[in-house]
Amino acid sequence: MTADLIQVIEQLISLTPAEKKLVQDLFKEKIYKKGDFFLAEGDTCKHVGFITKGIVRYYINDEGEEKTYGFSKENDFVSNYESFVPQTPSQQIIQALEDSVLLVISRNDLQQFYTHIKEGERFGRLVIEQVFIQTLKERNSFYTDSPEFRYEKFIQQHPDLQQRLSQYYIASYVGVKPQSLSRIRKRLSVS
Repeated sequence: MTADLIQVIEQLISLTPAEKKLVQDLFKEKIYKKGDFFLAEGDTCKHVGFITKGIVRYYINDEGEEKTYGFSKENDFVSNYESFVPQTPSQQIIQALEDSVLLVISRNDLQQFYTHIKEGERFGRLVIEQVFIQTLKERNSFYTDSPEFRYEKFIQQHPDLQQRLSQYYIASYVGVKPQSLSRIRKRLSVS
């Protein structure tokens, strides 16, 4: 199970055999059933996860309306760094949309990773930089791009997710109601 995780880590830093063993020891497998929460609203994020199987959705509850702002799938890291780093309650929710298997690491064990893996802190910085840039792009897109453009970009970036996600979640991500997403899809299929 940790082979995919090690492969992803080694795309950014090199690992010795002893460091690979440490990664295997620090990350623990956890199974989430469809609908289970990796992070519930109001809870403090205590783990970073790596998805080996499944999809999770990131969303907020805005006065009873769920607003989706992202998805992660196999070979992606999962966390709410806004809660994880300062250890404060989260307004964001992370939920499994399929039966999912994650390799999770606690905050304390992540400190061990940073301390005992030669380039561990560099790896952490590079991952956080990627998350930060992706977050800025998503936020900017939400405010500057039309829902139709956001949907087209979603399909281009995640062609495999369209079949795995409900239209409700895709519509929420695009920023429209499901009926509006149906009209967008119809217009795009004609052109």
